[in-house]
Amino acid sequence: MESVFVYRNPEPAPPGDGTLAGLRVAVQPNISVTGWPTEAGSRALERYRAVEDATLIRRLRTAGAHLCGSTRMSEFGFGLEGSRAGESVALTEADAELVLDLMGECRAAGLRAGVCAYKPSYGLISRLGLIGLIPSMESCGILSGSVDVIRRLLAVMAGPDGLDFSLPEEPVPDFSPGACRAAAVIGVLAEARDSLPETERRAFDSVLGEIESAGFALRELSLPEYALFPLVHGIVGSVEASSSAGRYDSVRYGVRAPGAGNWNDMYLESRREAFGLVVKSYLLQGAFFQFKRYGAYEDACRIRARLLLGMDRLLGQADLLVLPAPGAAPSAGRLGEVLASFDPSMFANVTGQPVLCLPADEQGGAGFQLAGARRGDARVLEAGERLLNLRGRE
Repeated sequence: MESVFVYRNPEPAPPGDGTLAGLRVAVQPNISVTGWPTEAGSRALERYRAVEDATLIRRLRTAGAHLCGSTRMSEFGFGLEGSRAGESVALTEADAELVLDLMGECRAAGLRAGVCAYKPSYGLISRLGLIGLIPSMESCGILSGSVDVIRRLLAVMAGPDGLDFSLPEEPVPDFSPGACRAAAVIGVLAEARDSLPETERRAFDSVLGEIESAGFALRELSLPEYALFPLVHGIVGSVEASSSAGRYDSVRYGVRAPGAGNWNDMYLESRREAFGLVVKSYLLQGAFFQFKRYGAYEDACRIRARLLLGMDRLLGQADLLVLPAPGAAPSAGRLGEVLASFDPSMFANVTGQPVLCLPADEQGGAGFQLAGARRGDARVLEAGERLLNLRGRE
């Protein structure tokens, strides 16, 4: 069977007594590790090796973590086609894996592998050294079988970075257990629950029963524009991706089409060969809104601002929100099919909220997402650990 890893670190685990000493961390090859192949699953970056560590990698090294290798991933981390995310943890070859979350990939991978998946607040972890597509929505997610491991990694990786201007100069939250006021009220978004098919709705209602049994109070809330999250993500995200991918010109690395008569033909033909069907379709969608329907992009940005305010309003009425988990992401398919599978998870990428996704348990309890306010990561993790303990997984 094909290995989960595309590259294994030949160096032994570092000695030391740092806070992460002995912890094995796998990464995707769109996270820069000096000297490692960093092709991000795309022919556009063929033969590229990182020339310096990403900020989060440098911080992990300093804390004594062992980088055990890079895992197979989808093109630029978009969707899960070809991805083996989560398997390194499920197979106990790593204690945690770092996976870029653009529209819910980290969470979907965690559900598939049966491990916990965490998407942190946007602006909490430096993006310097990450190769992605959607700068305002993507963040480095964490997969692990343990919420405590996620918490320890987050404490090391989080914090301002003078080289990443997307990070505000805010103090690092205290992620230690009991450091924040415990969540008491969890909101149930009516639009998210009511959109489920009958079988999935019954499974989600069973999850709500578990949450009440854990001592949380449930409160039904409403966000009438909830259904607009996928639309906003599809327009704004594709425009950002189209702009971001313009850097791949085949000059310094990546596939270069032969026989071009001039630089412009070389650029066009090389890009035609560099991207896979799903990513290419997404980039074309973004170019359409960028150059032909720019007004729709402006409208989507305005709606995004309204959705942000709407989520802030809901989290003024509840400490956290519980939402259904995303469905199974297709291993292959057309762009529309891929996007549709991530509809339930896109909200957090649009708003920048932290989300912990817990997988189904051995007793048949369904997976679900627990979301908090931006920078409310500690409260999300504490409540998630409580629920995970109730399920008997730790």
